[in-house]
This record gives sequence, structure tokens and C-alpha cells, in this order.
Amino acid sequence: MTLSTLLPGFLFPSKPHSAASSIHEFTLNSIDGQPVPLAQFKGKVALIVNVASRCGFTPQYAGLEALYNKYKDKGLVVLGFPANNFLWQEPGTNLAIQAFCSTKYHVTFPMFAKVSVKGADKTPLYQFLTDKKANPSTGGEIRWNFTKFLADRNGKVIARFGSKAAPESPELIDAIEAALR
Repeated sequence: MTLSTLLPGFLFPSKPHSAASSIHEFTLNSIDGQPVPLAQFKGKVALIVNVASRCGFTPQYAGLEALYNKYKDKGLVVLGFPANNFLWQEPGTNLAIQAFCSTKYHVTFPMFAKVSVKGADKTPLYQFLTDKKANPSTGGEIRWNFTKFLADRNGKVIARFGSKAAPESPELIDAIEAALR
């Protein structure tokens, strides 16, 4: 029996996370359950964010959507990963999360099925993102919701921003604009 049979709907990278060299090596389910190879975002700058619907930072959805709309034609994609790791602030089903995001914040950027971003059940993508060997300057455990990882057009992680870095913060905008050049 394989892990894929034990955990249906959970997709694994073709290599262990420690052997991965970019986000493009992972496939995760979209919020509506369809497999999404992150390789489809090759050539785009990706802002990867662990999100939650009942967090003090939840209003950042509006800023993330504004960023996506402002820069998507220049090559930015925002990727939202709901996670319930911090004080149970994302308790809903994928359907409820999708409804909340679309009605309250009019989110149009890609949203994924709920994942774990820390602990024993951490999804392989977040194992890679937080791995200090794979990403020495950006690795380390996720401390809260709305942590942001910026990956360049080749899927290499180039920057990390904490929850308090609002989507409209100058440091985040500067990093996105530099990556898009």
C-alpha cells in the first residue's frame, strides 16, 4: 500500500522535498479538488501564501487580490493555500473557504485545497519551502497565517515575508517588481 492510497486526494512530488529544486516540482489539489501541477506556472513569478478565513490578517485577501490584478499581466501569480495550523483559524471545508473568499474578498487568484504548513502532516510543498538546506535564506518554520514566499520565474524561492508584511508594503512590492523585471 502506498501513501497515495492511504491519503487519497493528497498528491506527492515526484522527488522527496529535500531533492526538489523548485516549486514547479510539486502538484497539489485546487480548492475544487483538481490536481494542479505547479509546473504550469513556469515563467511566472509566484507569491505563495498560507491563508486563513478567521485570522486578524484575513483582510490581506483584499491586498493579495489587488496585487494579483495589478501584476498578473506582467507575470505574477498569487497562490493561496488555506491552512488550519494556527488556533484553528481555517476550520471550514474547501467549499466553504472558496465561498468565503469569492463573496467577501472577490478572490480570483488560484486557491488550493486546505493543507498543513507545519507539523508531522506538513504538505511536501511546505516541507520544501521551509527546508533550510533547500532554501537557506528563506527556510524555517511557518509561525503564523499569511506568511508569503516569493518564487522567481524558474520556481526558485527568492524572498520570504512574515504575516505583518501587508501585500501593499513597499518591501513586498519592490521584491515583486524586481522579480518581474
